[in-house]
Amino acid sequence: MKLIFASQNKNKVLEVKSLMPPSIELLSLSDIHFNEDIEETESTIEGNALLKARTIYTKTQMNCFADDSGLLIDALDGSPGVYSARYAGEPKNDEANLQKVLHQLSGIENRKAHFKTVMALIINGKEFLCEGIINGTIISAKKGANGFGYDPIFVPNGCSKTFAELDLKEKSTISHRALALQKMISILNNLE
Repeated sequence: MKLIFASQNKNKVLEVKSLMPPSIELLSLSDIHFNEDIEETESTIEGNALLKARTIYTKTQMNCFADDSGLLIDALDGSPGVYSARYAGEPKNDEANLQKVLHQLSGIENRKAHFKTVMALIINGKEFLCEGIINGTIISAKKGANGFGYDPIFVPNGCSKTFAELDLKEKSTISHRALALQKMISILNNLE
């Protein structure tokens, strides 16, 4: 089965490709020569995932999925949340976003947070939502060189390393994206 992943983020595409079963031929937006930026205008992670998937499905009439993710920090009332990718403003800048979070958490004891991913899958016009959540803690300084986004400051519960200290294989077994993707793959397997 051919399936378009509606993402321009090369890191996400690599992460998802590493988890896909061989029966799925994963196409990225660059594979289908789609270079437009899909503006994320919804107020929820679910809404943005659906918006992106519906945009690609409408334009291509091909089975596809999109994800949206956010880091939700307890002490910041769930921020950055749906605004995680642009938390420090435009243009998107992972380092600026990360530094803004560290600055806002300076002197705050409660550093509990969770990552949430929602995948919106559209197969033959039928829509499915799959959610993955991983709880953890925000540390006070960056650690690790792998991953992207907030990975260098997020330590998942039950782990002693940040996401950025884990290799792709390790991260892929526990990440919020992997959990949502496992649910999506289960739906795809049941459709066949």
